[in-house]
Amino acid sequence: MSRILVIDDERSIRSTLREILEYEKYTVDDAADGFDGLRMVKENKYDAILCDIKMPKMDGIELLSQIFEITDTPVIMISGHGTIETAVEAIKKGAYDYIAKPLDLNRLLVTLRNARDRMHLIDETRLLRRRIGANYEMIGTSEAMAQIRNMIVKVAPTDARVLITGENGTGKELVARHLHALSNRSTGPFIEVNCAAIPAELIESNLFGHEKGSFTSAIKQHKGDFEQANGGTLFLDEIGDMSLSAQSKVLRALQENKITRVGGEKEIPVDVRVIAATNKNIREEIRNRTFREDLFHRLSVIIIDVPPLAKRVDDIPLLVDHFIDGYCLSMGKARMEIAQDAMDELARLPWTGNIRELKNVVERLVILCESPITAEGVRLYT
Repeated sequence: MSRILVIDDERSIRSTLREILEYEKYTVDDAADGFDGLRMVKENKYDAILCDIKMPKMDGIELLSQIFEITDTPVIMISGHGTIETAVEAIKKGAYDYIAKPLDLNRLLVTLRNARDRMHLIDETRLLRRRIGANYEMIGTSEAMAQIRNMIVKVAPTDARVLITGENGTGKELVARHLHALSNRSTGPFIEVNCAAIPAELIESNLFGHEKGSFTSAIKQHKGDFEQANGGTLFLDEIGDMSLSAQSKVLRALQENKITRVGGEKEIPVDVRVIAATNKNIREEIRNRTFREDLFHRLSVIIIDVPPLAKRVDDIPLLVDHFIDGYCLSMGKARMEIAQDAMDELARLPWTGNIRELKNVVERLVILCESPITAEGVRLYT
């Protein structure tokens, strides 16, 4: 049920608005002056605020500015003494709308509904951003994480190509996304390609695109990942699994900053920063002739090695707390606590699947355990 605050020095106005709004199924609080209203805004969350302009102690325009220092709840100004200049000033200061007294109740109800919907949209957007942000946040205060952050800060503003190495589940994608976010290309696209997940016969079409009719299922022209990433970052994940044929074309694209679609003849210029990642020992792959040495040197201007979780055990408590917060939020549960013996138990585990495995275990514990999570629960569900 939506909650509305009415701030007006006239008791009759407050009583009338309360009666009307409660009939419309709103929960209504009211305040007789700006100071009382400001106190209530600090103590409660409202979907919309109705605020008179001319009041003793603090007028509505001054109150409006102070409200926005606390919350972005939509404020609808109401007044029987206002002028066009007053209305314009209120809107400039951020008021959602201005309605003159005597109030047009139909307009008031429509405005309230729209303001409430706007507030709900803002809340949903915040929640979505928190969830998205949580997915790509780098958690940890260990020495290894500090070194990675320092490297990202130094390298991100340049166009230098970066090769990120490390075991599966260590967070190589996070490093790539942070390099993009802190780069001069941050407003451009971030295109991720999982080279291990694309069949060898399709990877060239995926990367470079194809012309209509270039092969049986090519029923229309397709722009590849290099073109889609133009002006931004192309992240080639698990590049160690890319075929030698595709490697040679990637090498040419990096050398010339041009690509040619499959079945096409026209050279297309591309402006792309390439970041690659692999869980393989590329130097060993070169010795085995499964990876081109010249491509390795093109990709590895900067090498960032992401350590396994076993080498950053000090970060486990922070990671666990972060994952618990995220899962409780997404499941609509109250924040669960975890006992120290449970945290110690988690720190002793080998974590061969690294952070990805830890994340899965925490999700399991949040679903299956009661708060607080105990060492017994950890032993039972790991």
